[in-house]
Amino acid sequence: MKFFNSLLIIALLGLPLSTKELTTAETLPLGDANAGSNLVAQCAACHGAAGASINSDWPNLAGQGQQYLFSQLKYFQGGERENVLMMAVVPYLKNLSDQQLLDIAAFYNSQPTSVGQAKDDQALLARGEWLYRSGDLNKGIPACTACHGLSGMGLEQAGFPAISGQQVSYLQTTLKNYRSKSRNTGEYASVMQTVAVNLTDADIEAVANYMHGLYSQ
Repeated sequence: MKFFNSLLIIALLGLPLSTKELTTAETLPLGDANAGSNLVAQCAACHGAAGASINSDWPNLAGQGQQYLFSQLKYFQGGERENVLMMAVVPYLKNLSDQQLLDIAAFYNSQPTSVGQAKDDQALLARGEWLYRSGDLNKGIPACTACHGLSGMGLEQAGFPAISGQQVSYLQTTLKNYRSKSRNTGEYASVMQTVAVNLTDADIEAVANYMHGLYSQ
């Protein structure tokens, strides 16, 4: 049901879906987490030994969906997605096979999800919760829950990432990059661009703070 709710939101936004988008998650093979643990030494400097980053600007990878991680690794490997902080790692990724990338994704997916602590600001939390759970239809902003779930664990079947406990600065930067369309890689980039274009800086601060504090009970 969550998968179809997500597709409905995308349809309402007027964005096309390809057959590839609907079938990739069902056909993607799973990686080997044990094998992946031997391939992440170069990732640990920024993302931590178990996928919990040491800087708010760098994303946590622990507990992230395999499909989403694999797709992002492929984008970086192929040069479709660029990030100055990833430049040093790209040559390493170019030497890895698809199976090894899947193994890396499986390793991070197997790690315990980080739990963040949202700012104790009642007005900020209320705004963030409202945007995340209900959206703002007057501004054309759908609820984040449609694709990322009530507890922020994402939707593996559709390749929607988990955002629960994600680093605040990374979330803010990502949403602003979607808003400016400087992040445009991936089959669902247009979905996030359509959502983010209507978010103000204050909205982004509020919803990022709320997502940082989300966790699965």
